[in-house]
Amino acid sequence: MAAMTAYKYQAQALMRDYLLADPLVPYTSVLIGIVLCKMAYDFTRILSSFYFKGYTLLTKIQRIEWNNSAHAIFITAVSLYLVMSTDLFSDRVKGPITFRYSIISTSALGVSVGYFITDLAMIFWLYPSLGGMEYVLHHTVSLVAIAYTMLSGEGQFYTYMVLISETTTPEINLRWFLDTAGLKKSSAYLVNGILMFVAWLVARIFLFMYVFYHIYLHYGQIMQMHAFGYYLTFVVPSVLFVMNTMWFMKILKGVMKTLAKWP
Repeated sequence: MAAMTAYKYQAQALMRDYLLADPLVPYTSVLIGIVLCKMAYDFTRILSSFYFKGYTLLTKIQRIEWNNSAHAIFITAVSLYLVMSTDLFSDRVKGPITFRYSIISTSALGVSVGYFITDLAMIFWLYPSLGGMEYVLHHTVSLVAIAYTMLSGEGQFYTYMVLISETTTPEINLRWFLDTAGLKKSSAYLVNGILMFVAWLVARIFLFMYVFYHIYLHYGQIMQMHAFGYYLTFVVPSVLFVMNTMWFMKILKGVMKTLAKWP
């Protein structure tokens, strides 16, 4: 009991000291994320105007959707690297996994926060053209959770595990690209649909089940976190898992419908 209380105070001190000690790391990375989001959008727009003849015929809303893939590729690569290729969150390292962080992990989360701020602003600005309330809920929950773990250093492992699910975004965007380009009946559309189904099943269903199992195994360490971080660890994955399951059922119906019509 005394050890748990000590870890709780340690977590509170960590958040206070980290914010006061080096505020440039999280806040600068957020600004960089916003700038990079705009640069990636402009870069994709320039490339698309050269290599896709139909790009100039798209509406403003369609162009915004067309240019939005860079963050998913970036954060998926960083998440896989930190979780699978480094010892930051390895069981071989002593100490609670819930309090581990590094400059790289914090900076990458800051870039992600910048993206979610930019994307959420676009959703509100063009609402509901870019998505309804489910997208607002998804982005808001994600933004709060990522911002907290970036600033406090708590629970970054679980944040990155959830962010691996962004691996499904390129497939979703490619599906939309092919549909917009009039290639809905192409083989590429069918193959991408199957890949999207498999990626969603692995990264947004099975992976979340593993996260819940990992939380169960490390519940003692999670209890040492600040109360806000403690509740985020349970609430955020649960909310996202429910939404992922609902979307997965729609994807499953879409794949079955496409396969049934395929010659």
